[in-house]
Amino acid sequence: MKQDMILILDLGSEENPKIAREIRALGVYTEIHAHDITAEELKGLPGVKGIILNGGPNHVVDGVEIDAGEHVYNCGLPVLPVDHKGAAGWPEDDEARKAALRNFVFDTCHAEANWNMDNFIADQVELIRRQVGDKKVLLALSGGVDSSVVAALLIRAIGKQLTCVHVNHGLLRKGEPEQVCKVFGEEMDANLVYVDATDRFLDKLAGVSEPEKKRHIIGAEFIRVFEEEARKLDGIEFLGQGTIYPDIIESGTKTVKAVKSHHNVGGLPEDLQFELVEPLKMLFKDEVRACGRALGLPDSMVNRQPFPGPGLGVRCLGAITRDRLEAVRESDAILREEFAKNGLADKVWQYFTAIPDIKSVGVRDNKRADEWCVIIRAVNTVDAMTATVENVPFELLQHITARITGEVKGVNRVLFDLTPKPTGTIEWE
Repeated sequence: MKQDMILILDLGSEENPKIAREIRALGVYTEIHAHDITAEELKGLPGVKGIILNGGPNHVVDGVEIDAGEHVYNCGLPVLPVDHKGAAGWPEDDEARKAALRNFVFDTCHAEANWNMDNFIADQVELIRRQVGDKKVLLALSGGVDSSVVAALLIRAIGKQLTCVHVNHGLLRKGEPEQVCKVFGEEMDANLVYVDATDRFLDKLAGVSEPEKKRHIIGAEFIRVFEEEARKLDGIEFLGQGTIYPDIIESGTKTVKAVKSHHNVGGLPEDLQFELVEPLKMLFKDEVRACGRALGLPDSMVNRQPFPGPGLGVRCLGAITRDRLEAVRESDAILREEFAKNGLADKVWQYFTAIPDIKSVGVRDNKRADEWCVIIRAVNTVDAMTATVENVPFELLQHITARITGEVKGVNRVLFDLTPKPTGTIEWE
């Protein structure tokens, strides 16, 4: 079904994702594109009913004030400039802003509220079939929410033309490879290939401390593993990925500097041998979960907390060592166990431990002990663009601290991260 769209052109605003989400909440689809969209690109976007020129503090690029091309102003569609060329900015009051958006979307643009997950799934199934044809797709299956929903979409669209590859890069949570193989290999009857590449990844990461370099190494090595698996199969021409909208936004735009590159956006090698299939790339995280529910995936899978593609590699801060990586894995397992016992597992959006590459003096067995500290992170968010810190009961934090310092080798301190996003990101690297 053809869906109406409101197009947001980024002319330096820092509120593009927020405005996009508010329009989608009205039941109308929207996308964010660069200010210099060409006439051909604009014409190629289906169902555009109106355009928002979303200005803001980043409106000067390389010393020049940016603007949309004349073809945008002359395209015959309603155009709403915001904080651009003297136009007022968005009302600070949420209800006033929502009213202004509602008026533009429905009264000015006459868009229909036909954005919903059933229509989205139908559209994506059609697009996947058109893109893939009779060829085969290799899917990077981490077992997280994003890749699981992609798997379900691809299975619906092309069935056994899909081969799922689960790579154990040695950076997964405790028990995760076994769980992924059970759910997808046995319960969902997917074509599943399991690859244990632990040594391969950790050898390449040895001594690398710079976070972006780690992400690029992990992303590039993932692709190499997939290429090797694809050569064992016939007709593989496509790579499926669980890229979502925040991945793309945080990897940088023409007016916004990158927050961090994502392994499936900024980390892809230039000589990539596959054409990408990324059906979720325009969805925010809560929309991905809604899509999963609409596809019939179980709540235990759909509501699973996010896990970064680089895995524990971005939670073992600095240069990764195997002993500290194991400490991250074990402390994370304790945290997850205690949150589940105390009713926080479904209440907190994301929670994990991280260990920086520093040691502090402590006491163990009545002797000086120079050991690591564990950082606990527990945050709530809707779309991963902003986040608040969960108020974890102090008594529980004391109990978790006692377990981690008593059970995890090489750890003598536990810290709790009180920083919201912004100024901090959800992950530490």
